[in-house]
Amino acid sequence: MASFCAIASATNCIPYSSSFSSNKSPLSSNRRKNPAIKFTCKAKNDNHKPETTSKNGENSPGKLDRRDVLLGLGGLYSTSLAVNPMALAKPALPDFKDCIDATQPNGTPINCCPPAVANIPDYVPSATTIRTRMAAQSFTVDSDYYNKYSSAIQKMRNLSLTDPRNFTQQANVHCAYCDGGYTQKGYPNLLYEIHNSWMFFPWHRWYLYFFEKICQNLIDDDTFTLPFWNWDAPEGMQIPPIFNSGVQSPLYNCLRNPAHLPPTVVNLDWSNDDVTVPPNVQIKYNLATMYKQMITQSKTPADFFGSPYRAGDETPEINTAGQIEQTPHNHVHSWTGTIVDPDNPIDMGALYSAARDPIFYAHHANIDRLWTIKLNQLKGTNFTDPDWLNAYFIFYNEEAKPVRVRIQDCLDPTKLGYTYEDVPIPWIDVSTKPKPRAKAKTLPSAPDPAQVFPITLDKPINVIVKRPKKSGSGSPEEILVIEGIEYDKKNYVKFNVYINEDDVNSSHPDNTEFLGSFSNLPHGHRMNVKTNKKFRISEVLEELGARDYDKVLVTLVPKSKPVRINGIKIEFDS
Repeated sequence: MASFCAIASATNCIPYSSSFSSNKSPLSSNRRKNPAIKFTCKAKNDNHKPETTSKNGENSPGKLDRRDVLLGLGGLYSTSLAVNPMALAKPALPDFKDCIDATQPNGTPINCCPPAVANIPDYVPSATTIRTRMAAQSFTVDSDYYNKYSSAIQKMRNLSLTDPRNFTQQANVHCAYCDGGYTQKGYPNLLYEIHNSWMFFPWHRWYLYFFEKICQNLIDDDTFTLPFWNWDAPEGMQIPPIFNSGVQSPLYNCLRNPAHLPPTVVNLDWSNDDVTVPPNVQIKYNLATMYKQMITQSKTPADFFGSPYRAGDETPEINTAGQIEQTPHNHVHSWTGTIVDPDNPIDMGALYSAARDPIFYAHHANIDRLWTIKLNQLKGTNFTDPDWLNAYFIFYNEEAKPVRVRIQDCLDPTKLGYTYEDVPIPWIDVSTKPKPRAKAKTLPSAPDPAQVFPITLDKPINVIVKRPKKSGSGSPEEILVIEGIEYDKKNYVKFNVYINEDDVNSSHPDNTEFLGSFSNLPHGHRMNVKTNKKFRISEVLEELGARDYDKVLVTLVPKSKPVRINGIKIEFDS
């Protein structure tokens, strides 16, 4: 890491490990090392057997029943059988008073905990003026906007480390929420995390909101808005100039991949071993990736946002990431960040450190913008589940005071006081849709999944998967499920998935046969993970001329350290 920062003198290029190696923080006053199980007895059901909890919070083995929490947190909650409303609440909530060490990818503990406070008030936004967040690539390093933004970040860097608005402490907010810094409220043996579920989009929207408010406060300009890195359109498919203006700039970060600095075009489905292609080809691949992820593979709220995450659930074992979180979100992170040590990626390349790079906020502003595009141009919908709407987070505002915010209050960005610049969205046009490399292929022979799985994916594998038989009327959507993906959360993980492709080396992101990828950004407190990955394939099979096939060929190609996979099947969308 030092080699990348040796020439740097600005504070934004001092290796962060020097200030994070200690487990002590000026903001921490109530940490504990590990989540402890605080219960000694089990609530019983009508058959006098221990209750269990399912994947959606009801009836499955190995989980606490919500009534157990009443017994576990210091004994019976009340002799008058009063109900603890937080113990019975179904939204997954962070226990802000019980922060623990997060974990770097190399396993070293890192303290990202904020100060402990009591009496946190609820916050409901009431914007009276709507400002426009502009595309980052439209600003130059000599613009008034650059001067404002760099001044705001520098002022954040200059704040005392005891101030939660300090730039490092703002980065720690992401670290704590994303790397296992909190346990679930009411479930002290379960870690809380906002990735890999329906928490991903709204948490980051609120995070950017308060970061933006802090910037406004520090430069005394309530018209200031964060920029968005418009990597989904050709004009923005490079690191924007304002973030690449030299080591003295507060917006610069020396821990980005040096091979990916301008004029290199971003790869929205990047793998560590990808071969660089001409810019015009990469742009074509990127637009096809955006169409596939935003339209073909994101037809329901769960596809787009990620699966539900309720009180008592574990994540990501129960929950699965939304399509956008995996691609392009993860890949822009890993493409941008430096992997000095493959076992310990840093800054944008790992979740615990990602928000230390100012470009993180522009990246996530574009992710947030995709949410507005999904609802407006693509006529998508939000979840209406009260367990999503009532879930809350806690942040520090521009006055360095803690506030509690709920998802239901961030669904309309204009109520938060911002909108996005109206820029071209070229991938929304059907001309960018991936196209078949060849139709109606004769499938090569390959084994049945039962003959192959479970398996460690250390080389490409082919399997022939039977399609389920339809019953009744209608045409239900078919879903390809990669089951039981086991990996170590601290590792960068990626593998590609192809369908009815007899030559994966000739298949690219703009081909229909390339379904997409599974990926993991290094992070996590508990390292071993088991989850699934799903792809919608009905439309894909139609385009490939395989509507009447009773079987399909599925190919998995590893692009990282090996992962273990337990099965592949096709099911109907429930």
